[in-house]
Amino acid sequence: MNAIRVDKVSKRFGQKQALSSVDLSISAGEMVALIGASGSGKSTLMRIIAGLEHNEQGVGRVEIFGKPLQVGGKLDRNAREMRREIGVIFQQFNLVGRLPVLTNVLTGLLGRIPSWRGTLGLFSRAEKALAREALGRVGIPEVAWQRASTLSGGQQQRAAIARTLVQKAKILLADEPIASLDPSSARRVMDLIAEINRTDGITAVVSLHQVEYARRYCARTIAMRDGVVVFDGPSLALTNDFLRELYGTSSEELILPDAQAEPARDLKPTRDIAAELRALSSAWHTA
Repeated sequence: MNAIRVDKVSKRFGQKQALSSVDLSISAGEMVALIGASGSGKSTLMRIIAGLEHNEQGVGRVEIFGKPLQVGGKLDRNAREMRREIGVIFQQFNLVGRLPVLTNVLTGLLGRIPSWRGTLGLFSRAEKALAREALGRVGIPEVAWQRASTLSGGQQQRAAIARTLVQKAKILLADEPIASLDPSSARRVMDLIAEINRTDGITAVVSLHQVEYARRYCARTIAMRDGVVVFDGPSLALTNDFLRELYGTSSEELILPDAQAEPARDLKPTRDIAAELRALSSAWHTA
């Protein structure tokens, strides 16, 4: 079954054609790399898949698990519910710096609890326990009550991943998740995304600048240039010579010879968070 299907999606910003009739499909449980030089359209495509951006009016279709998210530039009436299944990790983490890390992780529940509880920041003990467990799983349980702004970049990104776990997302869209991290933190974050994909079966699409990470972590890579998909196939086929053919001088932006994967560390198996949150949500809505 396809987790994501994109048909004839285009997007223009003023005079710039950001995407041109993009077609792709990603099966449930896949971990796929999306690569391309700056301005290739990666982030725009990710935002459209997430329902955060509209594609061009009158054309294009995006489906999530076989259901339309948007068609012809218009979001489906059930788009809000569908977006609950999509967790998004951004390059800049999107944490509220003045709030404790635990509170930031709990915001992953906002799409599944009554709006008044979210507005007042009222979370149950069980929900807080799930958030602490998610922090433990990503290897940073000790920072739960620290302000998010005090964390390193790698820790902030892991907190963002914990937020996605609490959200019980079925799809993880990671938009340049390691672009602002040092190599050690980058490997740790990629190890974590790969472990979640493998253990939980979450479909993961990871936007990357450095193709070496794509080769090491993803069996399949989709490469973009100037808003068009120019390659969709095995990551190992993306040799440096082939990249130079695809991107010319821009290929230097994608080649990082010393990127290496390390075994995942500080990663702990967890009980079925999704099942617990489903029960929790049902209890709240029937109370």
